[in-house]
Amino acid sequence: MFKTMSQAPRKALFALALVVFIGGLAGTACQSGPKPPVAEKIPQKLIAYGQTRVDDYYWLKERDNPKVLEYLKAENEYLGKVMAPTQPLQDKLYAEIVGRIKQDDSSVPYKRQGYYYYSRYETGQEYPLYCRKKGSLDSPEEVLLNGPVLSRGHDFFHVADVEPSPDSKMIAYGVDTVSRRKYTIHFKNLETGEVLPDEIKVTGGSAVWADDNRTVFYLIKDEETLRQYKVMSHVLGTDTAQDKEVYVEADETYELNIRRSKSDAYILIDSGSTLSDECRTIDAKRPGRPPVVFHPREHDLKYAVDHLGGSFYILTNWEAKNFRLMKTPSARTAKANWKDVIGHRPEVLLEDFDLFDKYLVLGERKDGLTQVRVMSWDKTTDYNLEFGEPVYSTFVGYNPEPSTDLVRVEYSSLTTPDSTYDTNMKTKERTLLKQEEVLGGFDSNNYSAERLWATASDGVKVPISLVSRKGIQKNGQNPLLLYGYGSYGYSSDPSFFSAVISLLDRGFVYAIAHIRGGQEMGRWWYEDGKLLKKKNTFTDFIACGEALVAEKYTRPDRMFAMGASAGGLLMGAVTNLRPDLWKGVLAGVAYVDVISTMLDPTIPLTTSEYDEWGNPNVKEYFDYMLSYSPYDNIEAKAYPAILLTTGLHDSQVQYWEPAKFAARLRAMKTDKNRLVLHTNMSGGHGGASGRFERHKLTALEFAFMLDLVGIKD
Repeated sequence: MFKTMSQAPRKALFALALVVFIGGLAGTACQSGPKPPVAEKIPQKLIAYGQTRVDDYYWLKERDNPKVLEYLKAENEYLGKVMAPTQPLQDKLYAEIVGRIKQDDSSVPYKRQGYYYYSRYETGQEYPLYCRKKGSLDSPEEVLLNGPVLSRGHDFFHVADVEPSPDSKMIAYGVDTVSRRKYTIHFKNLETGEVLPDEIKVTGGSAVWADDNRTVFYLIKDEETLRQYKVMSHVLGTDTAQDKEVYVEADETYELNIRRSKSDAYILIDSGSTLSDECRTIDAKRPGRPPVVFHPREHDLKYAVDHLGGSFYILTNWEAKNFRLMKTPSARTAKANWKDVIGHRPEVLLEDFDLFDKYLVLGERKDGLTQVRVMSWDKTTDYNLEFGEPVYSTFVGYNPEPSTDLVRVEYSSLTTPDSTYDTNMKTKERTLLKQEEVLGGFDSNNYSAERLWATASDGVKVPISLVSRKGIQKNGQNPLLLYGYGSYGYSSDPSFFSAVISLLDRGFVYAIAHIRGGQEMGRWWYEDGKLLKKKNTFTDFIACGEALVAEKYTRPDRMFAMGASAGGLLMGAVTNLRPDLWKGVLAGVAYVDVISTMLDPTIPLTTSEYDEWGNPNVKEYFDYMLSYSPYDNIEAKAYPAILLTTGLHDSQVQYWEPAKFAARLRAMKTDKNRLVLHTNMSGGHGGASGRFERHKLTALEFAFMLDLVGIKD
């Protein structure tokens, strides 16, 4: 896979979520002024288990209904009027944020098949060029794809994986111009510059080459649910209508992915659900043969495989809640043949591994922090990489060549910009290849990070990571932004995001609540925040807010809560549960209509997430989800100021969820606090696609908070 600087690092979900919904917009708190639009009430009776729910705004699901588009546009216009007084502040924030970004930046090159691959931005451009150099970084540059040119005429543009063929003469790449994450795969001959007429539509965006340099494997998405459910193979130069069906995943709770093994000997088809996995292998030299099941799926058996040196390595939870690493010969893949390489450890979550000819590298998590462990196969080397900060994020980078002694590692913290290192695994010598250059006079010595522990309602200790400018007083007067996610086992690791500096320099404290539903403290941390324990996620976040007030970092009338996607569900829940604890709540692409969404199997992600939220077709789960579903629990009471954002083409949380939430809130809440909804009419779940354009929305969202606490400049 062509790794680029524009791709979010695996597991760095905090930064991703922040960018995803920093599409929020702002306004000025007022008791009078522009009148908000009022959505028409068209009652729709929804009956389940003898209960009747009346949804007055069910009609907003009609994407092609002109009345729906008129309503969304009216909300945007209202927002524009409300936010107008903050425009000078927004302009200043935008200039600051963009001013910290190096215009002519480039990613760290990686070596593969004798070429150095990288991406780079030219000054003023929103999209990168994808490039390579042969043999040496001193060689002439070859531009593989020109993002600025390809993006012309598109309001949204995103290139998925740029994948070179084994002989390095071709590339396959996916393009989405709608933000619906339905990619069209294209092929380019790098010797002639010709883009082939072969086009494959409605795919996941990735293509995996076989060794013949002609056959590629790709994933088809369901047009309606967007589930990646079918693996196909295509031979260059043939009619795509004749492409071969390789495997179809019939179980709607599973989704497919494809990749090549570290050895390059196999193409791996991963079929995964929340609670179990199944892998299939195809000999890369014999792409016409049918895939072979590695080990049949079992309930509650998670496993992921890779291959090197004649053996498969398996990361699995088999009799190991926090996972262990096992090994089996290439020809004997059944579970009975698996042998321990790294045994289970109750205090350490094993999250990742990377294989080298002489070394094994592990991505682990202990006491809520990530760590990278290096071991030699001859057992003479075994150590963790140390970085010396109290809160940080580190993970194994992209290492395509197993013969090297160098391991690439990514590192950042709340005060240290994103940094890429090569570490000599034999000598432990570490070389900093690149640290994100933050312009505008940034000095990490002006900021400090720390860790705080909150006590949850059931006595569990919940970690909080904080950053602020040095010298702030713990007197309860500081404005504070508390971020949370807490779903799918995704951990919100403390990493660097330069835009936040604009808040810190204005006196804000920024905090991350490492709540249950993530995996910060181990697999049990995730299991304690899902299904019939999902409310722990919400009460943990509230406990973190209360702890920050008790420790006098802030007070309720100066504290903001923020989350996106499933973190938007968190925002809706904590707003209903403790509206008095927040000055404002920012909910991006928010999953707030839980019951109606999970009862509709045609909506993307629904069936694949029964093991995350529960299947509402089972009454026990229906009742539990209904008890916290934010949309269904809106009451006639006072709420804090609320900012909701969505995208009309969102493929993960449909636009109507935040839209319905806003409409019902307006009709029921008793306060006069600001409530605004912004719909990106040309965007989806990730917001704007350009590296600068998205920060117009960042500035608007920051202005929403700053204005509410009286900071005008």
